[in-house]
Amino acid sequence: MTGMAAAGILPALVHSGRALAAPILPTDRADISRVESYISGLRTMRARLLQMGPDGSTVEGTFYLSRPGKLRVEYDPPTPVLLISNGGHLIHYDSSLESVSYIPLDSTPVGILVREKVELSGDVTITDVEHAPNALYITIVQTKDPRAGSLTLVFSERPFSLARWGVVDGQGNRTQVALYDATYGLPLEDHLFRFADPRIHGKERRE
Repeated sequence: MTGMAAAGILPALVHSGRALAAPILPTDRADISRVESYISGLRTMRARLLQMGPDGSTVEGTFYLSRPGKLRVEYDPPTPVLLISNGGHLIHYDSSLESVSYIPLDSTPVGILVREKVELSGDVTITDVEHAPNALYITIVQTKDPRAGSLTLVFSERPFSLARWGVVDGQGNRTQVALYDATYGLPLEDHLFRFADPRIHGKERRE
């Protein structure tokens, strides 16, 4: 449960076959610009989250976004995982193990969501743009290591908004995250994006 809960946010670390970029059609350019402008224009967001792992198991939680730089994923009990970013790292805390990991934010799939200016080029490469009824799908990989996995962002069209994302690791394992009941532009308290490492603060209290 714990590993699955983090899989939709943390980097895909297993490498296999090489991902190749699909040709980007001129008609896709406007959609890519629309996605870049939409994410860059987001300031705050709170939404419920439903995450499905490769084995079909699900967890729920609450997703907070405060751009640039800040996000929080708070999974519902009994999942003991908390994810927080307030800058350059994503902090993964497992309360059941009292373990803390600091992962460079740019190496995580959702790191793209907290950049001050979002550009789907340079260190990321678009491998696919697909249209479906009332939905736009854009798949990206890391340019320097396309085998490390892919991220597909899914946007609903009416209104245009981020609806879900999917992460595929190098072995083809897929984790899907759906957002619902989203609220935008609300004030979010700074304490949501602060993390007190219990390994340090717990020791201070004992002393």
